[in-house]
Amino acid sequence: MLINQNHILQQLRNITLAAQGLHQKSAFGTGKAAVIQTLTQLGYVQIDTLSMVARAHHHTFWTRIPDYQPQWLDQLVAEGQIFEYWFHAASYLPIQDFRYALPKMHSIKNRESRYYQADAQVMRHVYDRIRIEGAQKARDFESLSKKQGSWWNWKPTKMALEQLFMQGDLMISARNGIEKVYDLSERVLPNHINTTCPDPLEYAEYLVKTYLRAYGFTTIKQITHLKTEPTLRKNIVLVLQHMLEEGVIQKLNIAEFPTIYVVTGLQDQIENTPHNNLSLLSPFDNAIIHRERIKTHFDFDFRLECYVPQAKRKYGYFCLPILFGDIFIGRVDCKAHRKNGRFELIHLHIENTQIDMSSWLPSFFDTLQRFAQFNQCQSIEITQISPPALSSVVRQFLKIGWEEISFKGDALTAK
Repeated sequence: MLINQNHILQQLRNITLAAQGLHQKSAFGTGKAAVIQTLTQLGYVQIDTLSMVARAHHHTFWTRIPDYQPQWLDQLVAEGQIFEYWFHAASYLPIQDFRYALPKMHSIKNRESRYYQADAQVMRHVYDRIRIEGAQKARDFESLSKKQGSWWNWKPTKMALEQLFMQGDLMISARNGIEKVYDLSERVLPNHINTTCPDPLEYAEYLVKTYLRAYGFTTIKQITHLKTEPTLRKNIVLVLQHMLEEGVIQKLNIAEFPTIYVVTGLQDQIENTPHNNLSLLSPFDNAIIHRERIKTHFDFDFRLECYVPQAKRKYGYFCLPILFGDIFIGRVDCKAHRKNGRFELIHLHIENTQIDMSSWLPSFFDTLQRFAQFNQCQSIEITQISPPALSSVVRQFLKIGWEEISFKGDALTAK
């Protein structure tokens, strides 16, 4: 049936923000236990090495856990409560979901899907050395060949380590900063973890339930994002049909939208949820990572431009979306200059000028100051604001209760 489009889109935005833990502060609690709660709810958190600001995995947790500490991830890996593998990209996942990584591991090991194609002799050498000597980092190995690897010019031992990891023979037992430490899976994986490989229908059910839990609603296209297994779509349709028959989910048809599947009851539960929280999101945040979904449901066109030639960038190298309530009001290109403790807002783009700035500016600067501190920065510098006419509005606002922030020429400086 067709339903009022504006009303249902408003409901869906509220539903997904609540599911993502972005509708209120500390939605998943505080402390290290909140990391497990967040990861279980979201299904995964993407790992990324870019460090213009706090790396994506730390940033994503910090957004939802105000007292988040980066060392908690290392501790949880060591405790066997979370692990690293591939979701749609390198990610942290709850350890109880380990068995759902097995289909990909087996596919790579059986050469059913192409990966690094590391040299078999080098792989045996790497595996045996770790087995005998214990956990190792990539730089602990000397290349067995003077010829560089073909993938990002990795040396052969690095390629061997990654293939052994991807096919499940090795796991990441720790990290030194962003550097991985590899060990045998049998020494890392807790004994109580189920290692029975799910059949294709079980795996489809896992994906469907993960997306529904993380977003409150989903589509077939979202569930199959970057997953090309021939039978996966068929099994996902079967799972969704079964859940519809059981009344666990409902199907929504909106003109010019793909069929939407929403958890039954959420539309009624979410009506009175407050939506005045402000979040400064990582470009790799779970809430923003599906660009088409954000464009469709939030009318926000987001693209990470660090992969775009500088001359073609519209907003900047590393922009963070600014979410206020259920509206993306803009984005800000940022860089943490950690050596001198300066957090730079290279360009603040205010895109939704219909909302009274006084309703979100206090929350924005509060969040900004906390994020700067999280990035080991003691001062904030804002270099440019767009549209330029809004600079005067910000200037006037900063004079009231924000004495520590002042303009630097045509820019802004906060200490």
